[in-house]
Amino acid sequence: MILISWKGEDITDRTSNAPAEPANLRWLRRLVTTLTVVLILGVIAIVALLVIRLDAAGPGPALALPAEIALPDGETATALTRGTGWIAIVTRDGAGAERIRVLDAGTLMERSVTEMAR
Repeated sequence: MILISWKGEDITDRTSNAPAEPANLRWLRRLVTTLTVVLILGVIAIVALLVIRLDAAGPGPALALPAEIALPDGETATALTRGTGWIAIVTRDGAGAERIRVLDAGTLMERSVTEMAR
């Protein structure tokens, strides 16, 4: 290959006389390339493991809730949570007042009612 400058001079000899790359620079370039490849493989491995683990776990066990819970007239349930031996239901009445009703999980009898401050 012949290289020609913009003045029309042959510059092939000038490029062939370029100094050799220092060994430290060559080593550093290879190290950076190797670490980049290792980083990319590591990220791929972590993503693959997360996908495998999350897919294998599947959905958790379904909560055993009663088929029907009776609420006082005019109140609707807005939230529900379950603890050990109790169920808490947040209700709202027609006026917008909210209450937390705690029921016994076995008998569905009301344990307590807490009015929510507005």
